[in-house]
Amino acid sequence: MQTHFTEKQLENPATQRANEILRSCVHCGFCTATCPTYQVLGDELDSPRGRIYLIKDMLENERVPDEKTVKHIDRCLSCLACMTTCPSGVHYMHLVDHAREYIESTYKRPFTDRALRWVLAQILPHPMRFRWALLGAKLGRPFRFLMPDARLRAMLDMAPKHIPPVSRNDDPQSFAPEGARRKRVALMTGCAQKALNTDINDATIRLLTRLGCEVVVAEGAGCCGALTHHMGKARDSHRAAAANIRAWTSEMDGQELDAIVINTSGCGTTVKDYGHMFRNDPLAEDAARVSGLAMDVSELLVQLDLPEGADQGMTVAYHAACSLQHGQKIKTYPKDLLKRAGFAVVEPADSHLCCGSAGTYNLMQPEISQQLKQRKVRTLEAKSPDVIAAGNIGCMMQIGSGTDIPILHTVELLDWATGGPEPRAMRSMGTPGSEAVPILR
Repeated sequence: MQTHFTEKQLENPATQRANEILRSCVHCGFCTATCPTYQVLGDELDSPRGRIYLIKDMLENERVPDEKTVKHIDRCLSCLACMTTCPSGVHYMHLVDHAREYIESTYKRPFTDRALRWVLAQILPHPMRFRWALLGAKLGRPFRFLMPDARLRAMLDMAPKHIPPVSRNDDPQSFAPEGARRKRVALMTGCAQKALNTDINDATIRLLTRLGCEVVVAEGAGCCGALTHHMGKARDSHRAAAANIRAWTSEMDGQELDAIVINTSGCGTTVKDYGHMFRNDPLAEDAARVSGLAMDVSELLVQLDLPEGADQGMTVAYHAACSLQHGQKIKTYPKDLLKRAGFAVVEPADSHLCCGSAGTYNLMQPEISQQLKQRKVRTLEAKSPDVIAAGNIGCMMQIGSGTDIPILHTVELLDWATGGPEPRAMRSMGTPGSEAVPILR
């Protein structure tokens, strides 16, 4: 693609990077075949190619974005399926992230939009605030019909029926391995996940220590910054990311780390990009070190020789989170691990397409998100699985709200198969002596 940025414009590193990405696009349109919003809406401007044209025009002319441009960029899920499909290697993620930051700094949204985005940015990255918000949503759900805005109704619907108690395993501390230590790893405990489902981190710690890892929850680490980053709120996202970089480099420079383990793939995609995010910052070197050590939990588990399990007599439908298969290019590890543990693994049709969760997307674009959820649930249920497995809390909440089939994190199943307790989400299957509390419903 031909671009016309001035030399003065290209002095800005972000514009220079956008120029590189734009010039790599050859207009082929392969991305439209795998873009969920284009498939749902059928509008060229709701495809990656269409958005690239809008972004190019906006940045080259340094114009204040108009409502049309903002609407179509806001509709992007950042699922990154286009990056998997693109034959030219267009790094759409960096381009759309810059566009969102540009919009945030130059465009004045309607008051209701600004208010909702501010509320989400102030609540979701903070586990205790989020817990109180979930409790408020539960109390407000009977009055859902009074809400004039579909986004407010989506926020009320988000609250699970069961809000788990705080897990003290998420506090800064170190967990000793069982037997000889094979690796020392830091576990990112996250933010929203600590409020929505504490079982995931608990299962991760049990599984990793069982396999010989010392697991460290670093002092000062918290939200990865992804939620605010994808809203264009660079100052907030960089503040959260910088806190993690300092916390983990302190551990790296102390007793050393073999890996920084992340069990929420949306967070993993962002942490692995810290090197790019901080490339022009004094923290650049440390950020690159952190990105280099960051691993999805499945990446680490394949290194640890998970014991081969007997046939579990259970069929697992594996949902591939976009941030894992497209953002991190991890496609086979979770399925291989589940098979090794003794589960029969099936995949839904069109497994490359997004479920519609995408961070705050299901709250800010509920109509489109609902259509994507319904399609994803149909394809999963068509496989008649006993349970659904995924590697991202957002996907689990999204899909779990549309099906009665229990949905678990991959590590919960692996923990159970290697000697851990039965996952609470499976109690809805009617296991004798279990209380029927489907934790993600």
